[in-house]
This record gives sequence, structure tokens and C-alpha cells, in this order.
Amino acid sequence: MIELAAAFAVAGAASNAVGTAFQRKAASTTRGAGVRILAELARRPVWMVGMAGVIGAAVCQSLALVNGPLALVQPLFILELPFALLVAGPLMHRRLPRWGWWGVGGVVMGLAVLLAAAAPHGSTNQAPLVRWIPVLALCLGGMAVLILAAGRGRPAVRRAALLAAAAATGNALTAALLKSATGTFADDGFTAFLRSWQTYGFALAGAAAVILLENSLQAGPLAASQPALTIGDAMVSLALGMTLFGERIRTGWWLVPEACGAVLIVVGVFVLSRAVQRIRERPPAEADRH
Repeated sequence: MIELAAAFAVAGAASNAVGTAFQRKAASTTRGAGVRILAELARRPVWMVGMAGVIGAAVCQSLALVNGPLALVQPLFILELPFALLVAGPLMHRRLPRWGWWGVGGVVMGLAVLLAAAAPHGSTNQAPLVRWIPVLALCLGGMAVLILAAGRGRPAVRRAALLAAAAATGNALTAALLKSATGTFADDGFTAFLRSWQTYGFALAGAAAVILLENSLQAGPLAASQPALTIGDAMVSLALGMTLFGERIRTGWWLVPEACGAVLIVVGVFVLSRAVQRIRERPPAEADRH
């Protein structure tokens, strides 16, 4: 079951990479703000292709969460960033700088070390309401604080990072609600799925996360938003998995390789984010020479 969850998670990361790359291409030329940005983007075929990728990722994510712990599935979505480079390069007519591949290696190796050492286990598909209430309060409250802190007039880098952190929290909350809702579907059928409040919760949280992501991409450089989005999603998901679903990771001396893996991931994500930002800002011919 763990292997199946990992396979679906990797497939979801690849699909999400396609969606994100096309969404970024559309968002880079959009002037709207807030909810209005979606109305403008919805008229663009490029953005619709991106949404198809996001929907495919959601299906794979659902299947992964039914078969494995949240603390395993969501960190694997970090692979979205290396996958996105393979899609964004031809899409934007750019080539990744040679030093950028060190970032790819750091992310892949760090993720492998982290998950092998942590070995997330012990997941259930449901959590009692007494656990959900404080989780919802903290996540929604945290998102509200981040949005207020990213108000207009703030530096672009800060706005992008704060909005991305809010989107990351929304993504993690969406994944937790999705795990519960799909667990209900698997155990009790479609009717019970429609009666579950988590079903409508993940739809609302997911929509909010998409809006925040689009505004983050528009607010500032990718080098500011991507690390907050990628790392924040993984960290919040780990906390939610342990809090809601009783998931556990190995501790003791295993914390040493886990920390080493996390450091490799953080460094790799920063390197890749800067590399992607650089090739987006350069003409194709110039990018190809580096």
C-alpha cells in the first residue's frame, strides 16, 4: 500500500508540474487581482490546460492519500519543482543553467534520505471532530494573518513569500480534508462522500489555495514564492498528519539523517527557484549559453 501511495504521489507531482507551468505562463501576463484574476484567466486556453493538469494531480493525490499517510504523500509533491523544469523549459523556450541541476539532485536526494529515515507510518483515514476544530482554527487563522501581512504596499519579495506560505497552508489543509473525504468514499460509498462535511471543506480550501497561488505568482519573483510554497506545504502536511491521523515518524538517532535530508531539500529548492527565475528573465539565446 505504501508503494502504491508513493507511485500515485509521484504521478500527481508530475501532473501538478504540468498544471503549474501552464498556470504560471498565463498568470505572468495577467493584470487582474484577487478573485477577479480567475475570471480573466478562465478565458485563456493556456490556463485551462494548466487546470487540467491540476485536476489530474488531484485525482492522483486522492488515490495516494487513500493508500498511504499524509506525511508521505505531501512531501513527495516536492518533486513537482524538478518535473516543472522539464515542462517549463520547452514551454518558455528556455534551458536550465548547468548549475541548476545541482538543485535537482539536492531535492531528489534530500527527499529520498528524509523519507527513508522518517518512514511515515500508522495513518488512519478519519479524525474526530475534536481534533478538526483546533486544526481548522489554526490553519484558517494562520492564512488570514499571512494574507493581511502581505497587503498592498509591501515589498514584492515579501508579498510573494507570504502569499505562497498562505497557499501552502491551504494546500496542506486541502490534502488533509481530501484524505478524510476519500477515506469516507472508499469505506462507505458515494452517498456518504456527499454527506461528509470534509468533501465541501476540501473544495473550498482548494479554491482558496488556487486563488492565493495565482496572486503569489503575480506578486513577486518565483525565487521568493516557490520555497515558501513547496517547503511550507510539506511541513504543514507533516504536522497535520501527526495531529489528525495519528501518523508517526522515526525519532531518536533517525533525526540526524532526517535533518540532513531536509537541509538538502531546502538548499535544492532555493537553487532551483533561482535558476528558474533566471531563465525566465533571460532571452532564450542567452539562457542557452549558461
